[in-house]
Amino acid sequence: QVQLVESGGGLVQAGGSLRLSCAATGRTFSNYAMGWFRQAPGKERDFVAVITWYGTNTYYADSVKGRFTISRDNAKNTVYLQMNSLKPEDTAVYYCAAAQAAGLPRAATSYSYWGQGTPVTVSS
Repeated sequence: QVQLVESGGGLVQAGGSLRLSCAATGRTFSNYAMGWFRQAPGKERDFVAVITWYGTNTYYADSVKGRFTISRDNAKNTVYLQMNSLKPEDTAVYYCAAAQAAGLPRAATSYSYWGQGTPVTVSS
């Protein structure tokens, strides 16, 4: 079992930055690929970014590529999402998730554990 708790969301103006954190407890954190997803009001949950077990590889949705950076610190059992140049369309609840996978899973169904989400609002 893995428990995930996100933090760092909030209200920011367009063009600003936020850093989300996801703290994991439970099973060995480094055995999991970690992903970030987001869900805007009335929309489906969308993939944002993923990082492999040891942080050597990452993959991003086209909509955030070049603006967001995912990273992890296995010693602290924490994964981060640095979000720069935020746009109003980035407004959503952001979720971190853990997948017992060696690659870069992008489908939500690949993830076994989810956090409760942290809201991000970008004002124009």
